[in-house]
Amino acid sequence: MNEIIKKIEAEQIKENAPQFHVGDTVRVHAKIKEGNRERIQVFEGTVLKKQGGGVRETFTVRKTSNGIGVEKTWPLHSPHVEKVEVVRRGKVRRAKLNYLRKRVGKAAKVKELVK
Repeated sequence: MNEIIKKIEAEQIKENAPQFHVGDTVRVHAKIKEGNRERIQVFEGTVLKKQGGGVRETFTVRKTSNGIGVEKTWPLHSPHVEKVEVVRRGKVRRAKLNYLRKRVGKAAKVKELVK
């Protein structure tokens, strides 16, 4: 890769990037801009997948809102993502949890990882 691009990406990467894995239930605090005001909105759900690497790394979170599944994908190192806090750890054996999209209710739950 070009040295100039590497230098620009190194400046934009977050030093204290949150540590979470696929299957974890997380609370994402995202900055929302409405007109001239800015506020923080919380999105809580299960991490379906993490992909990419470096400054391009993204993660997808899924939650059920009023019986409808909602998924959002954020860049991990985006300035719009204020913080990501782990609510609980999930025990999964897959890198991508696409099968959760077809499931409803208790069948869509991920077992908790007990250490």
